[in-house]
Amino acid sequence: MAFLSTLTPVFVAVLCVVIACIIINTRKTGTASTADTKGESKPAAKSRPWVDQDLQDDTEINLKNEDDDWVDTDEEDSLPHVPYVPPRYPADVMLQRSQDFYTLMNQRRSVRFISPEPVPREVIDNVIHTAATAPSGAHTEPWTFVVVTEPETKHQIRLIVEEEEEVNYRQRMGDKWVSDLARLRTNWIKEYLDVAPYLVLIFKQTYGILPNGKKKTHYYNEISVSIASGILLAALQNVGLVTVTSTPLNCGPQLRLLLKRPANEKLLMLLPVGYPASDATVPDLKRKPLDDIMVHI
Repeated sequence: MAFLSTLTPVFVAVLCVVIACIIINTRKTGTASTADTKGESKPAAKSRPWVDQDLQDDTEINLKNEDDDWVDTDEEDSLPHVPYVPPRYPADVMLQRSQDFYTLMNQRRSVRFISPEPVPREVIDNVIHTAATAPSGAHTEPWTFVVVTEPETKHQIRLIVEEEEEVNYRQRMGDKWVSDLARLRTNWIKEYLDVAPYLVLIFKQTYGILPNGKKKTHYYNEISVSIASGILLAALQNVGLVTVTSTPLNCGPQLRLLLKRPANEKLLMLLPVGYPASDATVPDLKRKPLDDIMVHI
């Protein structure tokens, strides 16, 4: 018994070492298993491109990768300032004008049933000229408006959009998004892309290219072009034309190639433009009241 009592501390020590070894081995095995799992190819998760690659803003420039191809700010001439004296209206006129403009814009709807009736080219020119009055980061004006009237090109655009949109509806968008659109009765069939007399494709220029070949940074290019697009919608409403704002996911690269646009241009929006069809309908939507969208401080 005395002998066993003497060995007991030894047994306890050995037992502790064995337990420690087991724990260490278990952890190593778990780590190796995790590493193996990471190395294995997993089935690709369902892609849900809430924002298409072409819609991502490329404003931020990596300074480490800049080279001599980029224009130096010091190379640009400074701008003179000139007097600015816009018209100033009496309060009652301001109130009336603001109410009239709201009434006009409150009639604006997204219309998917567009007449093939011709629209004067000069009207479209003026509408786009108006859109280009939008403010832009450092006044870079980073927009290109591609106006398509040629029937075959319009049809090619439709084929590209419908092919990708069917995949979007069936796979990429997910059940929630498709369900939210169901009440609006939309789908991947875009007949209006063939029917509308004009298709206006709005591209953002992620950077500019000067006549000397150097690149110019376009700050906040996506926000700038989005503001111009909003003014374009207002200008269309002002002349009695309709459109539906379309941002076809994953179509940008193909449409850019079809329209022979340079690599610095990314598709932001596609607008079919024309008169509403005689039998056009729109969903009976209601807009939020002012108190729901405005906060006074």
